Amino acid sequence: MVNSFAYVGWVDANGTGRVNTYWIDGQNAMSIHPTKENLTYVRCKSENGIITMEFTRPLKPSCGREKKPDCKNIVDATTPLKVVWAMGSKWSDGHLSERNMHSVTSQRPVRVLLMRGSAEAEQDLRPVLAVHGFMMFLAWGILLPGGILAARYLKHVKGDGWYKIHVYLQYSGLAIVLLGLLFAVAELRGFHIGSVHVKFGVAAIVLACVQPVNAYFRPKKPANGEDVPRERVIWEYFHVIVGRCGILVGIAALISGMKHLGERYGGEDVHGLDWALIGWFLMGALMVMYLEYRERKSRRQMSYERGSWVLGNSEEDDSVDLLSPTTAGVDKESQRNGRMEVQLEPLSR
Repeated sequence: MVNSFAYVGWVDANGTGRVNTYWIDGQNAMSIHPTKENLTYVRCKSENGIITMEFTRPLKPSCGREKKPDCKNIVDATTPLKVVWAMGSKWSDGHLSERNMHSVTSQRPVRVLLMRGSAEAEQDLRPVLAVHGFMMFLAWGILLPGGILAARYLKHVKGDGWYKIHVYLQYSGLAIVLLGLLFAVAELRGFHIGSVHVKFGVAAIVLACVQPVNAYFRPKKPANGEDVPRERVIWEYFHVIVGRCGILVGIAALISGMKHLGERYGGEDVHGLDWALIGWFLMGALMVMYLEYRERKSRRQMSYERGSWVLGNSEEDDSVDLLSPTTAGVDKESQRNGRMEVQLEPLSR
């Protein structure tokens, strides 16, 4: 416990209970330094093999402009206080040696909640917070990005299938986000915007909630042949930009949440989840790059084919109506005049 404070209680040779504060800056007996902290109502006793230590101290030492180590021993009553304990065979108020080192230690820290007046052993991970993290990953890592990909790369599907997939995934993801938020608020008994993770999360949720409102005020799509109104163009840009920004901020919230989890609980499992999350999004980025490449290649090929088809070409897709006025190969001037010219030649016998 380097760079930490220790409160040591013991019973001296006269049977008097003593409590002192020490500053630890190393891992040997010479690195334990007594402080001059103002402790009052001190009591220490040993009964039936149980050692009880009590004392009162100010939350913030009155040091003025002094820069002594004990001036850093400030307790924030709103933040859980991590406490570990250790026991040894003997202690001395004077010179300390290796014989005064502890032999038994606690297995994990105890979180003391001063505002509630309670204490609890620190767990590996609270189940409700684990559910919160899984729900946010399901929303920001799968459903919401999937809805954006459907709107971007599934428009070649006949009908409005891509639109139904887009709406279903977006609303499902938003519902899971809000439900995951309720889980976290209920478990932590409050909503405090203090950490980077919470700030990213709030920003992502606000952007996600803007999208349904934006979709409600969507201007009507123009009919075939009509110019796209300016309001529709602005709406489409706004909808796309807000959606993609929401995904980026949501991913930042996931990564910062994993970092916050590691700082709070530690352990190799959390670091493994960090790498798994980064790997998942790298795979997603590679998939988007591949889909974007195929989309652009398909558009270039379609543009070339539309500009070079001839009547009676056996390689033309049978599903394309070559006489339809919507076909790109039809002369634009003929479309504007509402007529079409087709040259037919008799078959040679």
